[in-house]
Amino acid sequence: MAGRVQDKVIVLAGAGSVGPGWGNGKACATLYAREDATVYLIDLNADAVEETRRIIADEGGRCHAASGDLTDGATVKALLQDCVDRFGRLDIMHNNVGGSAPGGVAEMDEATWDRQIDHNLKTVYLGCHHAIPHMRKTGGGAIVNVASVAGYRHIGSPIHAYAATKAGVVQLSRAIGVSYAGERIRCNTVVPGLMHTPLVEARLVGQRSGGDADALIAKRNAQVPMGHMGDAWDVAYAALYLASDEAKYVTATEIVVDGGLIMSAPV
Repeated sequence: MAGRVQDKVIVLAGAGSVGPGWGNGKACATLYAREDATVYLIDLNADAVEETRRIIADEGGRCHAASGDLTDGATVKALLQDCVDRFGRLDIMHNNVGGSAPGGVAEMDEATWDRQIDHNLKTVYLGCHHAIPHMRKTGGGAIVNVASVAGYRHIGSPIHAYAATKAGVVQLSRAIGVSYAGERIRCNTVVPGLMHTPLVEARLVGQRSGGDADALIAKRNAQVPMGHMGDAWDVAYAALYLASDEAKYVTATEIVVDGGLIMSAPV
């Protein structure tokens, strides 16, 4: 079924990919465009967001690409205003910025902790903070935030700051969903599990397996009850549902996309 977000204007924060292939933001942006939305793409990496823009444009989709630091409030405010100036409205805010730094609290230095808070949680706050006033002007909207199963349970690596921030994204989204429900502004979260996106090869291999990509991929596959990691399109289709009017009575909750991981025994 096409047109599930037809005529919607969507801001997607974190629309690039850290390497070749389909990252979560890139896949979500492309799927939104394929479902007839206009997508305002933002990423810190100008080349990465331009690649997403090119893919959408080559398919005949409607989009605009911009780069900026989404941990900076003035930048976020200006970019969302630019979206409204260009396209007349802002219907859906999709906050996808995030990434993990290894370490437990005893080992992690304070500066790394602060950067994780800014990268994973402050970006969500800023996206919501500056999107909601625009949604109020048009009578409502939808927010889709991206968290992680690391916010629910320990998944085998000491990534304490990431776990804390992703738990924060889940609870913040629930609170937003309840607080603004009367204004027809919905807020929900996609909670991915172990996914095979370019992030695995670009960052996690060096952090967790000493450069042995095959070993890390095999380990992550084995942790999942389904026997394999998911991919960016699994995240994208969950996000599409939450963004669409099909989810008009869904707010302050999550869709977990993890192949059964969080319900399985620790591994």
